[in-house]
Amino acid sequence: MSSEEITARLDEAVNDFVKRTRIFNEDITLGRARMFVLQHRQNTRYRNSVLKLRVATNCPVWDIKLGILEACSEEIIADHEFGDGRPHWKIVEDLGVDIGLEREAIVNSELLPSTRLSWLAWEALMSNRHWLEGLIANTCAERTNVPGYGVGEIRDKGWFGVEGPKWRDAFKLSDEQLLFFRMHSEADIKHSNLGWNAVAEHAKALNMEDAVVEACKTNLIVWENYWNGICDGGDRMDTGTS
Repeated sequence: MSSEEITARLDEAVNDFVKRTRIFNEDITLGRARMFVLQHRQNTRYRNSVLKLRVATNCPVWDIKLGILEACSEEIIADHEFGDGRPHWKIVEDLGVDIGLEREAIVNSELLPSTRLSWLAWEALMSNRHWLEGLIANTCAERTNVPGYGVGEIRDKGWFGVEGPKWRDAFKLSDEQLLFFRMHSEADIKHSNLGWNAVAEHAKALNMEDAVVEACKTNLIVWENYWNGICDGGDRMDTGTS
Protein backbone atom coordinates (compact mmCIF):
# COMPACT_ATOMS: atom_id res chain seq x y z
CA MET A 1 0.00 0.00 0.00
CA SER A 2 1.44 3.37 -1.01
CA SER A 3 1.65 6.44 1.22
CA GLU A 4 -1.01 8.06 -0.98
CA GLU A 5 -3.38 5.12 -0.43
CA ILE A 6 -2.85 5.32 3.34
CA THR A 7 -3.57 9.04 3.29
CA ALA A 8 -6.73 8.43 1.27
CA ARG A 9 -8.01 5.98 3.89
CA LEU A 10 -7.23 8.44 6.68
CA ASP A 11 -8.97 11.24 4.77
CA GLU A 12 -12.05 9.04 4.36
CA ALA A 13 -12.19 8.49 8.13
CA VAL A 14 -11.93 12.24 8.85
CA ASN A 15 -14.52 13.05 6.21
CA ASP A 16 -17.03 10.67 7.83
CA PHE A 17 -16.21 12.12 11.26
CA VAL A 18 -16.92 15.70 10.13
CA LYS A 19 -20.18 14.66 8.50
CA ARG A 20 -21.53 12.84 11.56
CA THR A 21 -20.32 14.97 14.49
CA ARG A 22 -22.80 17.55 15.71
CA ILE A 23 -20.50 20.44 16.53
CA PHE A 24 -19.40 20.76 12.91
CA ASN A 25 -22.92 20.85 11.53
CA GLU A 26 -25.11 22.69 14.03
CA ASP A 27 -25.51 26.33 14.98
CA ILE A 28 -23.53 27.98 17.73
CA THR A 29 -25.40 29.19 20.83
CA LEU A 30 -24.18 31.14 23.82
CA GLY A 31 -24.31 28.04 26.00
CA ARG A 32 -22.36 25.96 23.52
CA ALA A 33 -19.77 28.69 23.04
CA ARG A 34 -19.25 29.06 26.77
CA MET A 35 -19.07 25.31 27.30
CA PHE A 36 -16.52 25.09 24.48
CA VAL A 37 -14.28 27.53 26.38
CA LEU A 38 -14.85 25.90 29.78
CA GLN A 39 -13.82 22.48 28.46
CA HIS A 40 -11.33 23.31 25.75
CA ARG A 41 -9.05 25.51 27.84
CA GLN A 42 -8.62 22.58 30.22
CA ASN A 43 -8.26 20.11 27.39
CA THR A 44 -5.62 22.20 25.61
CA ARG A 45 -3.49 22.39 28.75
CA TYR A 46 -3.78 18.69 29.60
CA ARG A 47 -3.24 17.24 26.16
CA ASN A 48 -0.22 19.41 25.46
CA SER A 49 1.45 19.23 28.88
CA VAL A 50 0.89 15.51 29.44
CA LEU A 51 -0.44 13.35 26.62
CA LYS A 52 1.40 14.73 23.60
CA LEU A 53 4.65 14.84 25.56
CA ARG A 54 4.32 11.10 26.11
CA VAL A 55 4.02 10.61 22.37
CA ALA A 56 7.17 12.70 21.92
CA THR A 57 8.97 10.61 24.54
CA ASN A 58 8.00 7.39 22.77
CA CYS A 59 8.95 8.68 19.31
CA PRO A 60 12.49 7.74 18.13
CA VAL A 61 12.40 9.99 15.05
CA TRP A 62 14.18 13.20 16.02
CA ASP A 63 12.46 15.59 13.57
CA ILE A 64 9.00 14.35 14.53
CA LYS A 65 9.87 14.51 18.24
CA LEU A 66 10.97 18.14 17.84
CA GLY A 67 7.83 18.96 15.83
CA ILE A 68 5.63 17.64 18.64
CA LEU A 69 7.58 19.60 21.26
CA GLU A 70 7.38 22.78 19.20
CA ALA A 71 3.61 22.42 18.83
CA CYS A 72 3.23 21.75 22.57
CA SER A 73 5.28 24.84 23.36
CA GLU A 74 2.95 26.97 21.24
CA GLU A 75 -0.07 25.51 23.00
CA ILE A 76 1.09 25.87 26.62
CA ILE A 77 3.99 28.39 26.77
CA ALA A 78 3.89 30.96 23.93
CA ASP A 79 3.01 31.08 20.25
CA HIS A 80 4.95 33.89 18.60
CA GLU A 81 4.22 32.72 15.06
CA PHE A 82 0.42 32.60 15.14
CA GLY A 83 -0.76 33.63 18.63
CA ASP A 84 0.75 37.10 19.29
CA GLY A 85 2.96 35.61 21.99
CA ARG A 86 0.18 34.07 24.05
CA PRO A 87 -0.16 30.30 24.51
CA HIS A 88 -3.24 28.78 22.94
CA TRP A 89 -4.92 27.96 26.25
CA LYS A 90 -4.69 31.64 27.23
CA ILE A 91 -6.23 32.72 23.94
CA VAL A 92 -9.17 30.37 24.62
CA GLU A 93 -9.47 31.81 28.13
CA ASP A 94 -9.50 35.38 26.83
CA LEU A 95 -12.12 34.39 24.24
CA GLY A 96 -14.32 33.15 27.08
CA VAL A 97 -14.05 36.51 28.85
CA ASP A 98 -15.02 38.20 25.57
CA ILE A 99 -18.29 36.23 25.48
CA GLY A 100 -19.21 37.05 29.07
CA LEU A 101 -17.61 34.39 31.26
CA GLU A 102 -15.81 35.34 34.46
CA ARG A 103 -12.12 34.46 34.26
CA GLU A 104 -12.27 32.72 37.62
CA ALA A 105 -15.11 30.52 36.36
CA ILE A 106 -13.03 29.52 33.33
CA VAL A 107 -9.94 28.75 35.42
CA ASN A 108 -11.93 26.67 37.92
CA SER A 109 -14.31 25.03 35.46
CA GLU A 110 -15.40 21.47 36.17
CA LEU A 111 -14.86 18.82 33.54
CA LEU A 112 -17.91 17.27 31.94
CA PRO A 113 -18.22 13.48 32.30
CA SER A 114 -17.72 13.22 28.54
CA THR A 115 -14.45 15.16 28.82
CA ARG A 116 -13.27 12.95 31.68
CA LEU A 117 -14.01 9.83 29.63
CA SER A 118 -12.20 11.29 26.64
CA TRP A 119 -9.10 11.95 28.74
CA LEU A 120 -9.11 8.36 30.02
CA ALA A 121 -9.42 7.05 26.48
CA TRP A 122 -6.64 9.29 25.18
CA GLU A 123 -4.45 8.20 28.09
CA ALA A 124 -4.55 4.68 26.71
CA LEU A 125 -4.41 5.65 23.06
CA MET A 126 -1.53 8.14 23.34
CA SER A 127 0.58 6.86 26.25
CA ASN A 128 0.49 3.10 25.87
CA ARG A 129 0.52 2.52 22.12
CA HIS A 130 3.16 2.65 19.41
CA TRP A 131 4.30 6.25 18.96
CA LEU A 132 2.82 6.34 15.46
CA GLU A 133 -0.62 5.44 16.78
CA GLY A 134 -0.18 8.12 19.45
CA LEU A 135 0.76 10.71 16.85
CA ILE A 136 -2.41 10.13 14.85
CA ALA A 137 -4.48 10.84 17.98
CA ASN A 138 -3.83 14.55 17.67
CA THR A 139 -3.22 14.89 13.97
CA CYS A 140 -6.61 13.43 13.04
CA ALA A 141 -8.45 16.14 15.02
CA GLU A 142 -6.42 18.98 13.51
CA ARG A 143 -7.49 17.84 10.05
CA THR A 144 -10.96 19.28 10.65
CA ASN A 145 -9.51 22.77 10.17
CA VAL A 146 -8.04 21.79 6.81
CA PRO A 147 -10.45 22.39 3.89
CA GLY A 148 -11.66 19.30 2.09
CA TYR A 149 -13.80 17.45 4.64
CA GLY A 150 -17.56 17.33 5.18
CA VAL A 151 -20.01 19.10 2.92
CA GLY A 152 -20.88 22.66 2.01
CA GLU A 153 -19.04 25.63 3.47
CA ILE A 154 -17.00 23.62 5.97
CA ARG A 155 -15.55 21.60 3.12
CA ASP A 156 -14.45 24.81 1.41
CA LYS A 157 -13.06 26.65 4.45
CA GLY A 158 -12.38 24.10 7.19
CA TRP A 159 -14.17 24.08 10.55
CA PHE A 160 -12.65 27.19 12.15
CA GLY A 161 -12.83 29.01 8.84
CA VAL A 162 -16.60 28.66 9.22
CA GLU A 163 -16.82 28.83 13.02
CA GLY A 164 -14.99 32.14 13.41
CA PRO A 165 -17.55 34.14 11.41
CA LYS A 166 -20.37 32.41 13.32
CA TRP A 167 -18.93 33.61 16.63
CA ARG A 168 -18.31 37.08 15.18
CA ASP A 169 -21.94 37.44 14.13
CA ALA A 170 -23.49 35.81 17.21
CA PHE A 171 -21.43 37.62 19.86
CA LYS A 172 -20.35 40.81 18.03
CA LEU A 173 -16.65 39.99 18.29
CA SER A 174 -13.87 41.91 16.59
CA ASP A 175 -11.25 40.38 14.31
CA GLU A 176 -8.74 40.69 17.16
CA GLN A 177 -11.04 38.75 19.49
CA LEU A 178 -11.35 36.00 16.86
CA LEU A 179 -7.63 35.26 16.89
CA PHE A 180 -8.22 31.74 18.25
CA PHE A 181 -10.07 30.67 15.11
CA ARG A 182 -7.82 32.47 12.66
CA MET A 183 -4.70 31.19 14.38
CA HIS A 184 -5.83 27.57 14.35
CA SER A 185 -6.93 27.73 10.76
CA GLU A 186 -3.29 28.56 9.95
CA ALA A 187 -1.43 26.57 12.61
CA ASP A 188 -3.45 23.36 12.27
CA ILE A 189 -2.82 23.22 8.55
CA LYS A 190 0.90 23.48 9.25
CA HIS A 191 0.92 20.97 12.13
CA SER A 192 -1.52 18.57 10.54
CA ASN A 193 0.14 18.42 7.15
CA LEU A 194 3.42 17.60 8.87
CA GLY A 195 1.83 14.87 10.96
CA TRP A 196 -0.41 13.51 8.21
CA ASN A 197 2.42 12.99 5.76
CA ALA A 198 4.73 11.61 8.45
CA VAL A 199 2.14 9.10 9.62
CA ALA A 200 1.56 7.80 6.09
CA GLU A 201 5.25 7.52 5.30
CA HIS A 202 6.18 5.77 8.55
CA ALA A 203 3.11 3.52 8.48
CA LYS A 204 4.27 2.21 5.13
CA ALA A 205 7.86 1.77 6.32
CA LEU A 206 6.80 -0.05 9.50
CA ASN A 207 4.04 -2.16 7.87
CA MET A 208 1.50 -0.47 10.15
CA GLU A 209 -0.95 0.70 7.50
CA ASP A 210 -4.03 -0.97 8.95
CA ALA A 211 -3.04 -0.21 12.56
CA VAL A 212 -2.70 3.50 11.83
CA VAL A 213 -6.05 3.72 10.05
CA GLU A 214 -7.76 1.91 12.92
CA ALA A 215 -6.06 4.21 15.45
CA CYS A 216 -7.35 7.18 13.49
CA LYS A 217 -10.91 5.84 13.50
CA THR A 218 -10.78 5.02 17.22
CA ASN A 219 -9.45 8.45 18.15
CA LEU A 220 -12.15 10.14 16.10
CA ILE A 221 -14.76 8.24 18.11
CA VAL A 222 -13.22 9.75 21.25
CA TRP A 223 -13.18 13.22 19.70
CA GLU A 224 -16.84 12.76 18.70
CA ASN A 225 -17.65 11.96 22.33
CA TYR A 226 -15.74 15.04 23.46
CA TRP A 227 -17.36 17.46 21.00
CA ASN A 228 -20.87 16.06 21.38
CA GLY A 229 -20.48 16.34 25.16
CA ILE A 230 -19.76 20.04 24.75
CA CYS A 231 -22.89 20.41 22.62
CA ASP A 232 -25.01 18.62 25.22
CA GLY A 233 -23.49 20.60 28.10
CA GLY A 234 -23.97 23.86 26.22
CA ASP A 235 -27.60 23.01 25.51
CA ARG A 236 -28.16 22.49 29.23
CA MET A 237 -26.63 25.91 29.91
CA ASP A 238 -28.97 27.46 27.34
CA THR A 239 -32.04 25.92 28.96
CA GLY A 240 -30.88 26.47 32.53
CA THR A 241 -30.88 22.77 33.37
CA SER A 242 -27.16 22.40 34.12
